[in-house]
Amino acid sequence: MTRLKIHAERHRVSRIGWLRAAVLGANDGLVSTASLVAGVAAANADRSAVLIAGMAGLAAGAMSMAAGEYVSVSSQSDTEQADLARERAELADDREAEIEELAGIYVQRGVEPQLARKVALQLMETDALSAHARDELGISEVSTARPVQAAMTSAATFAAGAALPLLVAGLAPEGMLLAWVVAFTLAGLAALGLLGAKAGGAPLARSAGRVLLWGALAMAVTAAIGRLFGTAVA
Repeated sequence: MTRLKIHAERHRVSRIGWLRAAVLGANDGLVSTASLVAGVAAANADRSAVLIAGMAGLAAGAMSMAAGEYVSVSSQSDTEQADLARERAELADDREAEIEELAGIYVQRGVEPQLARKVALQLMETDALSAHARDELGISEVSTARPVQAAMTSAATFAAGAALPLLVAGLAPEGMLLAWVVAFTLAGLAALGLLGAKAGGAPLARSAGRVLLWGALAMAVTAAIGRLFGTAVA
């Protein structure tokens, strides 16, 4: 009997479930909190007011991210479960039609019809539902929705990202708070972009550049609004 040699590989796509939520959470925490701090600081508020606003933004943002991710990914999970339930019923009602359907998928991918039917039969003997979930519905262990994981990852990474501008705001010298927050936030965004690109195998410069662009734009807009309203109130 021929023994197959197992070639172990690790692909970055296996990280997609948590990587998307982690990058989104950290980036959102850093940008939104830094922008909030920049806006309040530009309105000539004192350090304590800036820190209170920033901490409120951290707490609200982390909970909002967790709730949003949970609801969004739960909707995906509900759809997946409904499709699986329908597929399970179809397998019970007309197994032969499901064999032909699966074989047809393999034929469309370039497999010879006789071999395609043989493969379909063997896969369905092992786990018919998994075979149809993977090859007909596109649902696999790698891509399946995990609402709790996404929610917890988003909340934790949002808080981690938001902590940087708050820490800088607390340590910055008098009169330099806004400049320090902007400088450290841009550095943090660059590092975050590089980290996300490294983990996902994307081009480093492009990933860092786009987060820097949007982060700088967000801080500029909120600082301008803070300056405008701060001057008007004064």
